Amino acid sequence: MTNQEIANVLREMSLCYEMDDIAFKPAAYERAADALSGAHEQADALYEAGGRKALRKIEGVGDAISLHVEKLLKTGTFAEYRACKKRYPMDLLLLTSVDEIGAKRAKLLYQKLKVKTLADLERATNSEMLSKLPGLGAKTEEKIRQSLARMKTVTGRHLLGEVLPIAERMVAELRTIRGVKQAEVAGSIRRRQATIGDIDILVTTSRPEKVMAVFTGFRDVSEVLEHGPTKTTVRLTNGMHADVRVIPDESFGAALQYFTGDKNHNVTVRKMAIAKGLKLNEYGIWRGKKRLASRTEDDVYKVLGMTTPPPTIRFDTGEIDEAVAAFNKKSKR
Repeated sequence: MTNQEIANVLREMSLCYEMDDIAFKPAAYERAADALSGAHEQADALYEAGGRKALRKIEGVGDAISLHVEKLLKTGTFAEYRACKKRYPMDLLLLTSVDEIGAKRAKLLYQKLKVKTLADLERATNSEMLSKLPGLGAKTEEKIRQSLARMKTVTGRHLLGEVLPIAERMVAELRTIRGVKQAEVAGSIRRRQATIGDIDILVTTSRPEKVMAVFTGFRDVSEVLEHGPTKTTVRLTNGMHADVRVIPDESFGAALQYFTGDKNHNVTVRKMAIAKGLKLNEYGIWRGKKRLASRTEDDVYKVLGMTTPPPTIRFDTGEIDEAVAAFNKKSKR
């Protein structure tokens, strides 16, 4: 994990402690997060050179937080963080980046309206549900609505609720083409992230030229940026990019796994493959030149000694350890 990724986890912990009315800890975790974000050396290099003692040299990183950082570097999570995410299964950093929303208000929105993501928040504001909550009102709701609109413009990302219908419409139409066997959306949409940078669609077909023709002809397409037999990229009318990739039938599961997990998840599972003397890529999982699995995600994860984690949790925040434990438990039956 990079310093910034570790800092983000510590900031989430700060918000959790604030929501739980725990004194002092929110400020301490925020200070440590700021220090890590601004540190010249990466925490993993410091730890490799000098262990937790070296981590404690970072300003604001004391004994307890250094233990958490050590756990993050080794496993990508720690017990308190897992407990926090279980109590508050929300996109805390994104929600609290919206004007007028801090930790306590995010907690209120979750408890009263089940707001977990920016998409949930947008739906609640569009339905004028926020103004009915204690401590809010029509003016605050409008400020939140305006902040969400600015975030779209500044980040270049779009809310899931806006993008998902477009992606699902594309996939549904591609599936009607004669010769198309499988068509699935991958990437951050399949992970159901709150905001989406682009659309990734995977297809298996005996008629790739027809798939590309239909894809470039969608009503949401404003410009074709790249056109080829196996990959085409377009710009949509909302400004975002969309890709379609034609995948061989025998590689579809491996490609779906590769293009679904976020960077951290994919790096960890590739390291697991290497530890077993294997190689994992979008074409399959290999021992030398022999392909061991590739047709389904289940097949790929099985070779790694894992059950298949749901796409929505593939962030390397504990789901890999749980999938390994579940596989081992199942194998003993």
